[in-house]
Amino acid sequence: AHLFRGMQAFKNKSAEKPEPFYRLSMPKQKTSSEIVNEARNVLRTLRTRRPFTPTEDQRKFFGSGSSRTPENRPPSVFSLHASSFDLAESRPVSGIRLSPLDHKPKLITSTKDEDSSISFPKLPVDPEEVRRVSNARADLFRRTSQENFLLGKMFPSDQNEEKVNSEEPVMTNNLCRSNENYLAEQRAHTPFNSGKSQLIYNEHISKSEREDILKGTAGNFLFQLGGERSVMLEYGNCVTSAQPFPSCLFEHVSMCLEEDTRENESEEEENFWHIKILPILHEMENVEENIENLCLACTKLHQALNEENVFGKRFKRKSVLLKTLYKLVDIDSDPLRLKLAKIILSMKVNGKNLLSVCKLAFKICRNEKNDYIIQNDRLLDCLLEVLGTEDLQKNNEALLYCMGAVKFMSGNAVLLNEMVNKQAVETLLQLMKKINNIKENDTNFSNLGHLLVQLTATLRNLADLPQARCQLVSNGAIPELCVALEQHVNDADVCTYIVRILSKLSSYNDFCAALADCSRCYVLFLALLNKYQRKQDLIVRIVFILGNLTAKNNHAREQFFKEKGSVNTLISLFQTYYKLDVNAEEESCGKQEEKKNPKHPSEAEDVLMKLIRVLANLSIHPSVGAALAAAHPVAELLVTVLEYKSIDDCEELVINAAAAINNLSYYKVRGSAIEDKKLHIAEMLLKLLMSNSMDGVVEAVRVFGNLSQDHEIRDFIVQKKIYKFTIALLDAKNQDVCYSACGVLLNLTVDKNRRALLKEEGGIGKLIDCLEDFGPADWQLACLICKTLWNYSENIISTASCFGEDTDMLLGLLTSLLDEELSLDYSLDRGIRDYHKIYWETEFKPVAEKLRDRIQSHHSS
Repeated sequence: AHLFRGMQAFKNKSAEKPEPFYRLSMPKQKTSSEIVNEARNVLRTLRTRRPFTPTEDQRKFFGSGSSRTPENRPPSVFSLHASSFDLAESRPVSGIRLSPLDHKPKLITSTKDEDSSISFPKLPVDPEEVRRVSNARADLFRRTSQENFLLGKMFPSDQNEEKVNSEEPVMTNNLCRSNENYLAEQRAHTPFNSGKSQLIYNEHISKSEREDILKGTAGNFLFQLGGERSVMLEYGNCVTSAQPFPSCLFEHVSMCLEEDTRENESEEEENFWHIKILPILHEMENVEENIENLCLACTKLHQALNEENVFGKRFKRKSVLLKTLYKLVDIDSDPLRLKLAKIILSMKVNGKNLLSVCKLAFKICRNEKNDYIIQNDRLLDCLLEVLGTEDLQKNNEALLYCMGAVKFMSGNAVLLNEMVNKQAVETLLQLMKKINNIKENDTNFSNLGHLLVQLTATLRNLADLPQARCQLVSNGAIPELCVALEQHVNDADVCTYIVRILSKLSSYNDFCAALADCSRCYVLFLALLNKYQRKQDLIVRIVFILGNLTAKNNHAREQFFKEKGSVNTLISLFQTYYKLDVNAEEESCGKQEEKKNPKHPSEAEDVLMKLIRVLANLSIHPSVGAALAAAHPVAELLVTVLEYKSIDDCEELVINAAAAINNLSYYKVRGSAIEDKKLHIAEMLLKLLMSNSMDGVVEAVRVFGNLSQDHEIRDFIVQKKIYKFTIALLDAKNQDVCYSACGVLLNLTVDKNRRALLKEEGGIGKLIDCLEDFGPADWQLACLICKTLWNYSENIISTASCFGEDTDMLLGLLTSLLDEELSLDYSLDRGIRDYHKIYWETEFKPVAEKLRDRIQSHHSS
């Protein structure tokens, strides 16, 4: 739709004295519906390019433009080794990690010593039994026994107590308790990390408890940690001594517990371990120097575990298996580490091990060279499962690196498509909902901001894919993004990534309509515009989104305009970036730099272009447009752009300013700022007409079409010979150009003394040519041409003197165009044909019939 589509309907007070076609400068009061319908035809929305986001040269955790300082963000560079993993966490039998004693108790080896009344438990001597102890078990107790770690006296000798007969043997019946009892006990204890804690005698133990222990009825080892609480380790009906016992007892306990693990294993599980898994682990030990063979072994291990459906289940040998895998992390090979990470993640580790394996995946995915092996190893499945299942509060750091790895993956087109197919959008939005439920006063709130940056950066990449866009809409992305934006308004990185997502998606009608219906978005955008006024990359995207929202949605125009301070915010931004642009130009001139490419506007120019677009789109709403037309600061800024900016410097900016002035000039309201500055605007438009830009010329002619309703502007057009230029545009063979030119010529023919100007430069013949070329395809243009010829021929005496040699051609053309059968193309789609028929019947036919009748009545003359 273009200017003048809504020209005032033809009026004819009397057959003798018909009025010329002309839109009055102060039209009669119309209904809102009439104004909207007319405005839709006359006013134009503006389009612009989406802000460009350059691709990072390298994959980075937070990007080069991050507002986070290095000290205020998690590290992206770190080393990972086997020691980064917590072996104790994988052991199912140790609930407490004990520290070595600072002192070294003396081991009593002689029965002559005064405290040697209790004999030591005996170790099993069967070598086959010893070999059955797992590597993980043996390692645990070897570490515990280092530096001659002995437990010392559990209870001091009590002179008032009866001495135990030194010749009575210590019973060790049922030393190994059941795994079930152990697990219940393990949950009752909390690990500690103090390196200075000592195992000391608990002076508060009762006499009866000591007697029970000595008799084997209580079966408890009781310790007290220095500065901590008491910790009790039960070993069934174990009979112990009030004397120190050797560290080798730990190894005996280890063997017993391993025996207990085997006792609780089903025959099927034991066979699986020995037949399927153990040979692969032995193979790994034998080929440590060969990366390729290690990778093959890992692949076989994963397949074996997966076929047995071990992943996610309680696996008795899990600790032994994980310990073997952790040791291999020290080998510097990304293909191997990728396979290790996949198996470890599938084993459902937690705590420190989950964090370490997520960091491992992060390091692998950060290297683009690994994308190919990642595609073939399906690591994405494991990472998405972590994001969807792990506790946000307990594992937020692990989730951060896991999300960072997924973000790196999203930089690869193949992996990005794989994410969509694996419903990653739904998983990420569920995670966002969890984050949004954490309020600002929570201790994890700032850390979750880091996670949200990675999450939204991934969604930004996904937003490029049509299927992902559909999933974002259907899974309620808009309200969640708005909540995140509102809660993290002080986090510039989070705001930038969310706005980038909305910037991409608002280019699509379905998403744009859904966003327009989210009432909170307008106040959020205004808050961001005011808070980050000089953060260009954020500002330019917000005004781009607002331009999209107001391009086709009349409710959005009204909603935004009604928000408090909306127009003032736009004006303030306009002034800020206008000053920045002027200063940049002055600096450029001072340095005598070459002119930049006008196709690549500066950052300030980009903001100004999109700001003007918002104003132009807002002005399509009748009440909003009338208010903006009366807002002098708005008009002044638009005129300022035409004054200081050449179309050669930034074509889109100048054309947008002219288009916004055109829209505002449509409203004939009292106190109109455009009306007050009309002659100055005409001077600025003259420069545009003389430019080499056809788009600029057409836009200038459009504005003259509205302004030429005023006699002062018509005088200016005649004085500056603009009418000759307008007639010449009829040869452009372009519908839009011809339409705009006809609008100016139509208004000129209102003045009787200027109608003869139409014959100059062959104007009549060119109008008839346009009618022939475009009539059947554009009935509104055909109507406008007929109105111009009607005004021109008002005082006709004879057709020869009025139309000259073009009379017969015009008469024949009108006759054929008024024939419905000939004019309307019935091969067109029914909807399009009906649309054409409405305009043909309501706009073209009434005017064309009057013009044909006038010509015929004077043709004989």
